[in-house]
Amino acid sequence: MPELWLAWLAILAGFGGLIWSADRFVGGSAAIASNFGISRLIVGLTIVSLGTSAPEIIVAISASLKGSGDLAVGNALGSNLANIGLVLAITALIAPMPIQKHLLTQEVPILLAVTLLAGYTLWDAKLVEWEGALLLGCLIPLLYFMIRTKQQHPEEGEDSDIPEMSTGAASLWFVLGLTALIASSEALVWGAQIVATSFGVSPLIIGLTVIAVGTSLPELAASVMSALKGHHDMALGNIIGSNIFNILAVMSVPGLIHPPEMDESVFSRDFLAMGAVTLVLAAAVTVDYWLRNRQTSGNGTARLGRRIGVLLLACYIGYYYLLFS
Repeated sequence: MPELWLAWLAILAGFGGLIWSADRFVGGSAAIASNFGISRLIVGLTIVSLGTSAPEIIVAISASLKGSGDLAVGNALGSNLANIGLVLAITALIAPMPIQKHLLTQEVPILLAVTLLAGYTLWDAKLVEWEGALLLGCLIPLLYFMIRTKQQHPEEGEDSDIPEMSTGAASLWFVLGLTALIASSEALVWGAQIVATSFGVSPLIIGLTVIAVGTSLPELAASVMSALKGHHDMALGNIIGSNIFNILAVMSVPGLIHPPEMDESVFSRDFLAMGAVTLVLAAAVTVDYWLRNRQTSGNGTARLGRRIGVLLLACYIGYYYLLFS
């Protein structure tokens, strides 16, 4: 079936294009903002942080415009599952990651609250306009809170890698990156729709699996390379932040553009699986932090170690068994 092979080629080309273009788009955007006098801290917490979800956002827009909003929802849920059960798990198996106190007092509670909000919007297997607006509306005060917090506690701020380039060069990369992002997402969504139709599965399943894992590959590659080089202090925080943005900035898109009606399993199977893995991660980092500090009178360093990595990876494999059984 020639069209099926063409669809798989479109998916592969789309993934490659998304990985390349997202990096250029984010770099150009960050450099432009920095050149106009915006502080590196604010640029890092907004453009760079949101940039890790840029492929998912563009794919969500493209899929929603084509009437495949369930693919976009599946991409958001599946990416969160992959970030925790695959990216964090493999990184922890390579090198344990330090658990910083602010993760337990800020990022983890926010992630749990945002996850509950996602469950509220998906419980009836629908995502209507006001629910999409609610999700996206929560993003602005969240970014404001993060900026204020990091400004008050700069020692907890992220050292964002913002490229230095002229405004002209940054603008060129911004336009090229955005154009390639849109073209790559179009190819990816078209290929995913053809594959879903050929195999008789819903776009939701394709979004949960093929698209979700593909759009999480940049995070996996970056986290593994950082772990191998010993620069993995921020890996845990970056993944938690990415999951928050996936729910608020990615899952809100189909509700605003083309509200999808999905199978009830999107809540009873997929959301609950994502929520369960998120709870496992939150409980693991909290208990490990509390136990290590209690045993060492507050002088120990809590870490997301290999045992937790094995547990998270087992949960992810179990979800795939549930998905295809």
